[in-house]
Amino acid sequence: MPIPSVLQFGTSRFLQAHVDLFLSEAAPEARPVTVVQTSGDPSRAGRVAALAAGYDVKIRGLLDGRRIDELRRVNAIHRGLSLGADLAEVEHLVAHEAEIILSNTADAGFRPQPVDHAATFDLGMSYPAKLAHLLRLRYAAGGAGVQVIPTELVRNNGTVLRDLVLEVAKGMEPAYREWLMTEVIWVNSLVDRIVSEPLHPAGAIAEPYALWAIEDQPGLKLPCEHPSIQVVSDLGPVERQKLFVLNLGHTWMVSDWMARGRSGATYVRDVMADREPADRLRDLYANEVAPGFVAAGEADGIAAYIAATCERFANPFLDHKLEDIAQNHSEKLNRRIAAFVDWARAQGDTGDKPMLQAALERNGS
Repeated sequence: MPIPSVLQFGTSRFLQAHVDLFLSEAAPEARPVTVVQTSGDPSRAGRVAALAAGYDVKIRGLLDGRRIDELRRVNAIHRGLSLGADLAEVEHLVAHEAEIILSNTADAGFRPQPVDHAATFDLGMSYPAKLAHLLRLRYAAGGAGVQVIPTELVRNNGTVLRDLVLEVAKGMEPAYREWLMTEVIWVNSLVDRIVSEPLHPAGAIAEPYALWAIEDQPGLKLPCEHPSIQVVSDLGPVERQKLFVLNLGHTWMVSDWMARGRSGATYVRDVMADREPADRLRDLYANEVAPGFVAAGEADGIAAYIAATCERFANPFLDHKLEDIAQNHSEKLNRRIAAFVDWARAQGDTGDKPMLQAALERNGS
C-alpha cells in the first residue's frame, strides 16, 4: 500500500519503538514521517536531530516461548522540527502536505491550559488548542480533509481530541467548526507495548509484544500495514482485555505479594519464575477472569491474550518492580478488579471469584 505523509507530534521513546518502528518495517525506504517536538524546548534539539538520522530499537523479551534479543534500525523519520524554532514550517505542512497527523503528547498533552483560548497560537497551549490553530490554516488554504490519529492513553482518544479542538474553536468561524466535524477524520486507537528504557541520543528498549488497535470508520486510511496493527469495529473488547487481563493481573499480583508481607519477589518476572504464585495467577485467569469474557460474548482470542500476558510478565529483561505497581494500589483495585467483578456480573457471569474477592477484602473494598 502507498505510505501516506505523516506529521507526528511527540518525540517519546514509545513512539520511537512503536509507531515509527512499524512504519520503518512496513516501508524501509519510504521515510514518511516528519516529527515535531511540541514543547519547543531548545534543549531537546539534539534528540530531534538524532531521530531524523535514524536510530536503533532493542527488542528484548519472550515471544511464543522464544527468547528475543535483537536490534532493529528505524529510518521512518526524514526530518525533525520544533514548534518553537520551526513553527512556519509546521504550519506549512499542516496546511498543505500532511495526510495523517499522529500524536502522543503524554497524559498532560490533552490537559487544558490557561492560554488555550488566546486569539493566536501560543507555545503554552495544550496540544488540542495548538491543533485547533494549525488545522485552521489548512481550512483557510482550502485544503482537503485530514486524518487525525492520537495514541494517547485516553479512552476514545480520537473523539476526546475532536471535542477538545472544537471547544477551543468555539470563538472561530462557524464554517471552520463545521469543517472540523465533516472533513477531518478523528480516529480512536489503542496502543500497547512496554518500552522500558531510552537509548541515547535516540532509540529505546522494548518488549516483543506490540499492538496498535485502530477503530474502523468510513474513510479510514491506515498509516501502513503491519502485523501489530489491528483494525477493529469496536475498541471496547480490546480495552477490556488490556484493563481486565493485563492491568488486573498486575494489581492482583501486587495484592498477593503484599498479603505475603512483600516477600519473595522484587520484580514481576520473579513472580512468574516462582511456580506457586505463577500457577495461582494462571488459575485466577482461567477460573475467575476468562468466564467473564465468555459471558460477555468476548471469548474469542481471550485464551491467547492471557497466554501472551503471562509471557510478557515473565520477560527476563524487564525490571518491572512490584513496588512501583503498588503505587495508588487502592485506586487500581477499584478500577481494575472491582470494576471487572461488576462488569462480569452484569454480563451474567455468576461464578465464584474467591481470589479477586480476597484482594478486594484485604483493601476493605
